[in-house]
Amino acid sequence: MLEKAQKSAIIKSKLFNEEEFKKAKVVMFYVSLKDEVDTLSMIDEALKTGKRIAVPVILKEEKRLIAGEIHNRLEDLESQHFGIYQPMQDRVKEIPLDDIDLVVVPGVAFDRKNIRLGRGHGYYDRFLSGLPKRTKTIGLAFDFQVLEDLPQDPHDVPVSKIITA
Repeated sequence: MLEKAQKSAIIKSKLFNEEEFKKAKVVMFYVSLKDEVDTLSMIDEALKTGKRIAVPVILKEEKRLIAGEIHNRLEDLESQHFGIYQPMQDRVKEIPLDDIDLVVVPGVAFDRKNIRLGRGHGYYDRFLSGLPKRTKTIGLAFDFQVLEDLPQDPHDVPVSKIITA
């Protein structure tokens, strides 16, 4: 666990030093699961710096994601579908895709061409395909999650960049 925390801290530092992150007014983060790069402190710190923060809201019946704004991670989030934390249903305020400057994307694995392997439900690929071209996407991964080559389906949407440690 210590190694995960150390690598997550390095990745956080790299992300916060990225020009795309510095310029972004609205950032969408994923809320990390146990096996992912930890985004919880990233969300908290980004909120403190005055950025507007969104997290994924799964609309299970529609099989899609929307960006739900949060103001306080501890007060606004609760465990829901697939054990993923997202805004409490009575607090969901959707941020339009046009307003989002940067999306921080999770992945089970990435490859050298920035293709990502998700968890197989297609939520992120559908979401990413609807973003304006100007919106940057950054995948966060531990070194071992970056492979030489992943199989690619026509609907897969590569990220702009990957940050690792």
